[in-house]
Amino acid sequence: TGASGLCGQELVRQSLTRKEITSIVAVARRPVVAPDNLPAGADASKLRSVVVKDYFATADEYPEDVRKEFAGAAATVAILPTQLGSYTKEEIRRVCLESAVAGIDVMCQAGPAKPFRFLYMSGAGAERDQSKRPKVMAEYSLLRGEAESEVLAYAAKHDGVEASAARPGMIFGPGQIPRRIFGAVIGALTCMWNINNDALCRILLDQVITGFTKDPLSDQDLSRMAKELN
Repeated sequence: TGASGLCGQELVRQSLTRKEITSIVAVARRPVVAPDNLPAGADASKLRSVVVKDYFATADEYPEDVRKEFAGAAATVAILPTQLGSYTKEEIRRVCLESAVAGIDVMCQAGPAKPFRFLYMSGAGAERDQSKRPKVMAEYSLLRGEAESEVLAYAAKHDGVEASAARPGMIFGPGQIPRRIFGAVIGALTCMWNINNDALCRILLDQVITGFTKDPLSDQDLSRMAKELN
């Protein structure tokens, strides 16, 4: 889900090149097409674009034709927006927490494969312990942590369902020099580890294909794993 953003588009691109992945259902609020920069051997026919009108707060809000697309799914990477400046607190909660839980719920109702792996894309600084007060973006960090906990709790109650959360720092795409500089400054001030989008997506796909190695995957974990990629 969230297939039209920076990370979502790269996940689609890489998925089309991996032989272990036989089909891709890209869920977004606008159509998703195969990128132009596909390498040799990529199979664009594996991609199916599913358009949803909004971030649904419950599984019941998903139309039946969308539900059918999830049948037999082996894994999901759930990516939700981070640019939320114009959203109200209620909207942020619906988008970041309620829609994530609705997502894993509707996919489990659709009859996924076993095991079914659900990877929630969170963010650096997310805090599951709601009694704590994070130093940076406290309310948002607690909300992300609460969303992680809700997703994990859902998975724990359902046989054959596995869940984890990834907490990347700032994500850089190709040629984003100003963003890299800004990220380096923010990283130095907050001790946040940043990561290249290509490497992050390789790691996320490895996790859902071969199994989760840790929960959560912190920004430092992801940075270390990126350096270990061949």
